[in-house]
Amino acid sequence: MQEAPITAVIVGGGHRSVTYADYSLTHPEALRIVGVADPNPDRRKMCRERYGIPEENCFENAEALAAKGRIADAVINGTMDHQHFGTSVPLLRAGYDMLLEKPFAVNKEEMDALCAVIRETGSKVMICHVLRYAPFYLSIKEKLLSGALGDIINIQMAEHVSYHHLSTSYVRGKWANSNICKTSMLLAKSCHDVDLMMWLMQPTLPKTVSSVGGIFQFKPENAPANAGTRCTVDCPLVDSCRYSSKNLYLAHPNRWECYAWADLESKKDATEEDRLESFRNGNPYNRCIYKCDNNVVDHQSVLINFDSGATGTFNMVGGTAKSMRKIHIIGTLGELYGTLDDNKYTLSRISALAESGFEDETVDLSHCATEGHGGGDEALIADFVEYVKTGKQSVSCTAIENSIAGHLTVFLADKSREEGGKLQQIDFGQYK
Repeated sequence: MQEAPITAVIVGGGHRSVTYADYSLTHPEALRIVGVADPNPDRRKMCRERYGIPEENCFENAEALAAKGRIADAVINGTMDHQHFGTSVPLLRAGYDMLLEKPFAVNKEEMDALCAVIRETGSKVMICHVLRYAPFYLSIKEKLLSGALGDIINIQMAEHVSYHHLSTSYVRGKWANSNICKTSMLLAKSCHDVDLMMWLMQPTLPKTVSSVGGIFQFKPENAPANAGTRCTVDCPLVDSCRYSSKNLYLAHPNRWECYAWADLESKKDATEEDRLESFRNGNPYNRCIYKCDNNVVDHQSVLINFDSGATGTFNMVGGTAKSMRKIHIIGTLGELYGTLDDNKYTLSRISALAESGFEDETVDLSHCATEGHGGGDEALIADFVEYVKTGKQSVSCTAIENSIAGHLTVFLADKSREEGGKLQQIDFGQYK
């Protein structure tokens, strides 16, 4: 007899939740979406029609859903970063397991309070550190577990955030101002990378962290002479500026559709004139890139010392020509280096008898390359379904207790940056 699928409710019907919920369309035997909670009626309608949700299971917010009692096995929580804590607590207390978008908290106080609720309820909570599931990083983890590099001496990681991604999300967009979104650039964007470092370095834990960074490009004094305030409205440089909204969004209307044209979400087959009208009527993505209210950094470097004596560095550089994630790990038996974007890495082992002094092995995972975080999106939701069903944790599983090290390191790295790079001690006493 076939087992019934895990049932889930979407909380926050945005892009990330729908990405995971769509697993129910391709694997209906494993997952079924039975409800949605979102204050936006258009998004509720979209989810209701997309997944066949009954009208009585459509709610305006997490509190209304929690008040109804437990109507499913789990929740897919894809709300905004600063809403994660407030929406999760009532649903956990209502008895739901949860797939929770990263970051699961915006500060240490929220992290500690959420972990206390999870201990109280016994709920299974998995965090969407989706890159752990990308074949590229999973293969590297398996190499490390096999002992191929020996003991790790140093790990170097970098994330290059493309100019169009940085400008869309972190200068003009939702994560541009920490007073509004409540997250830093390191927490909102690069907590993936810090989590990966913590995961790859297990079982050793970080002991100290220091960090520096700032806003290099996107500030008023760097605006070109004669620049306007709104690209397509009053700027004479609208055709030549590389950050012009005309070039970034009108010329590529599908690239950042869910951000740049959010106000046209309910309009089917929006035209170029619709988009121009949106820009004329206050669309924030038409603002001059140098004259926004952004306060999050566009570059940051982090230095970590681990209990084992190993060291790690992470560099986030925004405004690059293309997006890229790089990694280089050096161990006592050899080194490993590659880029996620190529889906390929090289393992160089020390070999005293070889003419070159080393032996190279190239691991090419390009055949595994798929859409969605290097192929990690579908693997993550499949693993969550299995975790809810059996309680078993895979090597990639980021049950919330496995996500604490990365979050705590990010919180203290940002504290260090705010204090001019001052070294911060990382204490895991209460979490062990």
